[in-house]
Amino acid sequence: MKNYLELSEEVLTAKETGKPIVALESTIISHGMPYPQNVQTAREVEQIIRDNGAVPATIALVDGKIKIGLTDEELEEFGNSTGVAKASRRDLGYLLATKQKGATTVAATMICAELADIKIFVTGGIGGVHRGAETTMDISADLEELAQTNVAVVCAGAKSILDLGLTMEYLETKGVPVIGFETDVLPAFYTRSSAYPVNFQANDIETITTTLKAKWDLQLNGGAVIANPIPEAYAMPEDVINNAIQSALKEAEEKGIAGKDTTPFLLGKIKEMTGGKSLESNIALVKNNALLGAKLAVGLNNLS
Repeated sequence: MKNYLELSEEVLTAKETGKPIVALESTIISHGMPYPQNVQTAREVEQIIRDNGAVPATIALVDGKIKIGLTDEELEEFGNSTGVAKASRRDLGYLLATKQKGATTVAATMICAELADIKIFVTGGIGGVHRGAETTMDISADLEELAQTNVAVVCAGAKSILDLGLTMEYLETKGVPVIGFETDVLPAFYTRSSAYPVNFQANDIETITTTLKAKWDLQLNGGAVIANPIPEAYAMPEDVINNAIQSALKEAEEKGIAGKDTTPFLLGKIKEMTGGKSLESNIALVKNNALLGAKLAVGLNNLS
């Protein structure tokens, strides 16, 4: 692993001193938000984690290495450059071999976090089963990763551009627990609720951390979804967001946009249609997840 993993000084010190660490993805910086909000958000999210007793580890591929923790200059570089590859499980070997810059998706970040023995990962929302997947087979690699990789993913549920019902069915088939933090239904990214109940509701940090410990102590491999609803002040009205999604989906179909290009296109169109409000919501929910993720990392660290 030493040939591939490179820990930042901050992460290395945290490892040596037994401090809790929270993994963060880099696709949200390079592909998920426009510059300069992406870099500013990344820095603020890292600071929230530090302020709550944990150490942030933003993960990316640089010069044939998996960087576990980025410098401030590297955050800027990933947020303000074009041609950064979007790295999922299938891409890791090739991007490392060719020494290309790669921004890690949820799936790839989970893999890299597990390699670095980091158990808590914070993101915005997970991928899932796309609408119409019964004919296109368009299913995010995030779900398969959750089925096999021992990392808990703190998120605001699944992006509402997806088929949430089929996403929950897939996770159930793979034995992935979906734990709602102070909610009994799956949040839908921009909105706090959906029609789909979570598997378990947890109203405190200890319930989640002891659940994760018991699961992994029993060698029940795979991750867990910790669904954390967007703060109420930033939640968008369901009819507004649903209308924007339907319109964006129709345009994507007309333009023949498919595969990994679908999500960035849809999120961009939704931002345009909501006058930028969806971006404000996106930033708020990531920060909210960072707060919960830091508390979970501290709690889990205290159990070990």
